[in-house]
Amino acid sequence: MSDEILVGYDGSADATVALNWALDEAERSGRPVRLAYVFEWVTVAGWIGPGVAPGIWPDETARRQVEELVGTAAADAATARPGLTVRGEVFDGPPALVLAERSAEAGLLVLGSRGHGGFGGLLVGSTAVSVTAHAHCPVVVVRDGDAGRAGRVVVGVDGSPTSLLALGFAVERAAQRDVPLHVVRAWEPADGGLAPDDAVAAERTALAEPLAKWRKTFPDVEVTTDVVTGRPARALVEASRDAQLVVVGTRGRGGLRGMLLGSVGQQLIQHAHCPVAVVRER
Repeated sequence: MSDEILVGYDGSADATVALNWALDEAERSGRPVRLAYVFEWVTVAGWIGPGVAPGIWPDETARRQVEELVGTAAADAATARPGLTVRGEVFDGPPALVLAERSAEAGLLVLGSRGHGGFGGLLVGSTAVSVTAHAHCPVVVVRDGDAGRAGRVVVGVDGSPTSLLALGFAVERAAQRDVPLHVVRAWEPADGGLAPDDAVAAERTALAEPLAKWRKTFPDVEVTTDVVTGRPARALVEASRDAQLVVVGTRGRGGLRGMLLGSVGQQLIQHAHCPVAVVRER
């Protein structure tokens, strides 16, 4: 398993923002970066989008243009960030499937929220969600305007195994960035009413236990917590307003309390005000 940061790249503005975010992460962590352009051959004409079109088999000219695009982007990134190892590679196949497969060899996958669209588009909203759902490593989705934000790191924790992995990922990023960590534990009472005080106290106690280890490991990280009743996605979207990264697990305890990619993670990808990291078990 590599610690390489894999970046989905198609030359679009969002992919460039994702690349810049990945380069910043690489400078903090010392990881190498690989740009991945997924070239999808098609059998009929019809490309009308911007950028480099997909190839009508066997359009080697379009393939060479893609290779030049990726090579230039990797070279420019390496020049702008001396000391980093940056390379580019072109893969063939459906973008979502290929990126998910390649994530098995990466330590982190970084995506833009959308790309050129059409056959040549690397990332549109549905593709980003699909890759995030099936990747083998943590995934960060960055939208145009998100990269370079200041602020704290926010993480959603519900006690499930993947949310505890998300907590570890989040506290490490907060330590790297020398910023506070804000931990949110949100749930909806079964009857839809207000939670009794003893239930809130129990949730605070349950949250304090996994935090204790990380407070000891990273004593310099300022940690705040928020235990609230309500929809987890809504609480995390609101908390993301003054954050530079919000982190969740792929799935949680299930039902209304679960941190599920199909609900919380997907809503964050669509509505968060900062980049979103989705962490999973390998």
